[in-house]
Amino acid sequence: MDGRTDEFFMLRCIHLATLGAGKVAPNPMVGAVLVHEGRIIGEGFHRVYGQAHAEVNCVNSVKDADRHLIPAATMYVSLEPCAHYGKTPPCANLIVAEKIPEVVIGCVDTFSAVAGKGIAILENAGVKVRTGILEAECRELNNRFFTFHEQKRPYIILKWAECQAGYMGTEDGHPVRISNEYSDRVVHRWRSEESSILVGSRTAVMDNPRLNNRLWTGKNPLRIVIDPQHKVPHTHHLYDESQPTFFFTGHTLTQLMKELHEKGILSVLVEGGAATLHRFIAEELWDEARVIRGAITLPGGLPAPRLKHAKLTTEISLEGDHIFTYHREQ
Repeated sequence: MDGRTDEFFMLRCIHLATLGAGKVAPNPMVGAVLVHEGRIIGEGFHRVYGQAHAEVNCVNSVKDADRHLIPAATMYVSLEPCAHYGKTPPCANLIVAEKIPEVVIGCVDTFSAVAGKGIAILENAGVKVRTGILEAECRELNNRFFTFHEQKRPYIILKWAECQAGYMGTEDGHPVRISNEYSDRVVHRWRSEESSILVGSRTAVMDNPRLNNRLWTGKNPLRIVIDPQHKVPHTHHLYDESQPTFFFTGHTLTQLMKELHEKGILSVLVEGGAATLHRFIAEELWDEARVIRGAITLPGGLPAPRLKHAKLTTEISLEGDHIFTYHREQ
């Protein structure tokens, strides 16, 4: 098939993969389609961690009337098929067993248990393999997964709200409602998609937050509180045992990242106050920043952080609020 056709089917894989957001970690999001003479005869994605992978769901979705076409079809998959026994058997072996003659892969898996081994299984069995179709997009799809395995730390997202004048609160640090109810729901959706959410002790004490995603469906993230001096009262919500909570009592972000990597935490949504956000920015420990600019204007107050080496990638409007997404330039 030509390049444009390959990209068309790989885009479908990427779209399917996103349907598993927030449900498959620590596994990557993966989508797969099975194509025979330009027609999709099967498609699937990794739905839930510990359950069938995208390739399995793709093959299983093929109707009985089309199953005889599988040995003449091409499978498109956004990430290299796995080659190891984990919660499920290797997908590369399934492809060989189904006699699928060609596999088109978006990007290679850098996880050490795979890292080219899936491709080797396929090629050794005589399967034609092509890679690098929409590679950048496929890597972006699983930026959390790749950051975790390549940089040995979670993917870090900074989040704050600021007014039109660039203030995120009063000078004495008391919270001010800046974003609207629609943006609040978006934030709770973000929480449902990440492994953890983090605040500093000052925010924990003054705001007494729950740090859950009660305005959205899905699993609540791990709550992380940086509290080396044990300032958070045990009567606060963060001690209510409603969801897993980790109180970090160390003193360096490097140590925190190491511990989170050891715990298998793929991503962190940092919703701390100005001091915590500045700390991550100063140490260049961030990958993405999401800034909500509300419709209100404060006459003065606590200045919001300012990013360095940041590229604006998206901007959306939401009933008067504007949400900006930045990525750190390497």
